[in-house]
Amino acid sequence: MTKLSESLPIEEARERLRQLISELAVVRGKVTLASGKEADYYVDLRRITLHHEASRLVGQVMLDLIDSAGIEFDAAGGLTMGADPVGHAIMRTAGDQDRAIDTFVVRKAQKSYGMGRQVEGPSVEGRRVVAVEDTSTTGGSALTAVEALRNAGAEVVAVAVIVDRATGAKERIEEEAGVPCIYAYSKDDLGLD
Repeated sequence: MTKLSESLPIEEARERLRQLISELAVVRGKVTLASGKEADYYVDLRRITLHHEASRLVGQVMLDLIDSAGIEFDAAGGLTMGADPVGHAIMRTAGDQDRAIDTFVVRKAQKSYGMGRQVEGPSVEGRRVVAVEDTSTTGGSALTAVEALRNAGAEVVAVAVIVDRATGAKERIEEEAGVPCIYAYSKDDLGLD
């Protein structure tokens, strides 16, 4: 058995994370999504991104996804709260590889107090960043993050999502934000229809 502190070969990591998503995160039954749309299943990826074993796999799989797409970046993060553990997992995995990748948190709205920022963490100004999501139905959260990041002076180079629900979010993000939207798993990979 692999110790939690050891990295798996990437294909094994991808398969193990897929298994964990299917076992722990897929909830079947009528649900109303954050977008307001109804679905016959819900993929509750917080059950994965906050899980002791799966979190490490999220970082490994997502960093590999971004690297394999040839995307160079300095930081990853997105709209709080779904994106927070994804960005942290990427940062941790990058650190394990002696790579300096930061993370950041994008608030839903700019603060009216303190420093009045919408993007928290190390400055993203002038830096290449990837907006991350656990999953997206309409693309709205990712687009909110992209807008805030651009307003903070970042160069958004991609959006990366763990699970694509095949509901048009990828296409909307690519059209409206003008950046690639990549994902680690499709709904087909998880046996969802």
